Amino acid sequence: MVSGRTGGAIDAVITWVDGTDPKHKASRLQRLGQSGHDLHPNGTNPHRWNSTDELSYCLISIATHAPWLRHIWLVTDDQRPDLSRVPADLQARLSIIDHKIIFKGYESVLPTYNSLSIESLLCRIPDLAESFLYFNDDVFLTAPLRPEDVFCNGVPVLRGKWVDFSALAANATARRDPALFNHFTQINAARLAGFDMAHMWASAHVVHPLRRPLMTELLDRFAAEFTANVAHPFRDISQFQPMSLHNHITIRRRAYATPARKDYLHLRAGTVTDITAKDLQTHMQRLTSGEAKIICVNDFPQLEACFPETRAWIERAVGA
Repeated sequence: MVSGRTGGAIDAVITWVDGTDPKHKASRLQRLGQSGHDLHPNGTNPHRWNSTDELSYCLISIATHAPWLRHIWLVTDDQRPDLSRVPADLQARLSIIDHKIIFKGYESVLPTYNSLSIESLLCRIPDLAESFLYFNDDVFLTAPLRPEDVFCNGVPVLRGKWVDFSALAANATARRDPALFNHFTQINAARLAGFDMAHMWASAHVVHPLRRPLMTELLDRFAAEFTANVAHPFRDISQFQPMSLHNHITIRRRAYATPARKDYLHLRAGTVTDITAKDLQTHMQRLTSGEAKIICVNDFPQLEACFPETRAWIERAVGA
């Protein structure tokens, strides 16, 4: 465990679901059938719940590239993953947290199949460190990550960019585009934090360094908004991204840092339609050279089907 310039111990939180589990699938389909309104296509795409070894890669990458993390919390819905590939040392520092624990007091909204709803309540994990890293299970570390890469002098290091989303925010048609859904949930977060859409921070698809005291404060300060956020069993365009709200508030308070260079890579769903094999090889060389520390792969099966060498590159980068 490392403290130093980070200001204390740091944990990792990972959200995970195995959508192929018959019990989970039946429950999800039943919940879909009970919906009384037209759901957003981003919230109902079956690939959102697929599980194809991403969690193993995520955990192995943490063991390889961030062994200093104090504890790893795996948030899931009455499921237990296969951890046979995960190093024993990391398994000893891993706890499984059921949705029922963080949704205590909000049990009426369960079961939920919505990552935004779950992310809204991560700060309620018992014994969670005051500083923690939030991973989606499709985010992996691909080079040594130091504590100061994520918390510098006690403040979170934000990865992303300043954007002008004013035109997008006014575009009603774009609200139904699944590829733009993440933009709108960040727009909603920026608005909640009092930012102008012409100058707001777009968080990248990376490991998110979060401060538990700040998330707890926001949960109290915006109680009505968080209650509405957790009420949706499937992603809804009215929701805000909790990490984006956290980041905008840290920016407003000037309690943040940014990395010296871009050290991450995002291979989004649909990447295969606009990337060549040569381009992919260039990206993968960035991972294995240590130039990129973080990768997000939104649709692993799709990418691997078109570029079979993808898995070998990823395994080499994460230390599998």
